[in-house]
Amino acid sequence: MSKLKVARKVQTRIPTDHGDFQLCYYTNTLDEKEHLALFAGELSKTKPVLARIHSECFTGDVLGSRRCDCGEQLDQSLKIISEAGAGILIYLRQEGRGIGLLEKLRAYNLQDNGLDTIDANLELGHEADARDYSMAALILSDLGVESVQLITNNPIKIKALEQSGIEVTERVSLEIAANPDNVSYLRTKARRMNHFLQIKTLKN
Repeated sequence: MSKLKVARKVQTRIPTDHGDFQLCYYTNTLDEKEHLALFAGELSKTKPVLARIHSECFTGDVLGSRRCDCGEQLDQSLKIISEAGAGILIYLRQEGRGIGLLEKLRAYNLQDNGLDTIDANLELGHEADARDYSMAALILSDLGVESVQLITNNPIKIKALEQSGIEVTERVSLEIAANPDNVSYLRTKARRMNHFLQIKTLKN
């Protein structure tokens, strides 16, 4: 963490279906990944800011894959922030829980043969979840945010931010209705990764 630093290269206005946002482009000192921060309204330096940390998911965010809930979580988070009048979404470039797109697709094939998302990653020689949230903490600090109301179901994100010096005053639930293609994925997150999920509704 001490060696990691971020640099805000560009900031520009992005109009979306959920209103106008400011998009900030960040780089860091340890890799060449391009991380992003998308925020609306005024980010308070004294009060908790509504925030979402979203890890890149090409298949879900771009293609609308039903194997996960990522794309719907991204859209719903922007809606929540817009309706609140202010908040920030940090988009971290750590595809496939940190294993990259190629390995994620290989993991999909293992899942189709019966493994869950965790065991598929382990079978390929990866961690169950290799994501890191220190970049998110640094981006929040760069934008003057010291405390957040975190939009998440993942207890690891809460712990990671707090260990990095960002206070999490509240967790805002972000549960998406399950469908036949992702219900097993969601159950694995709840049972094996301790995500705060009820998984009561199954949509077609």
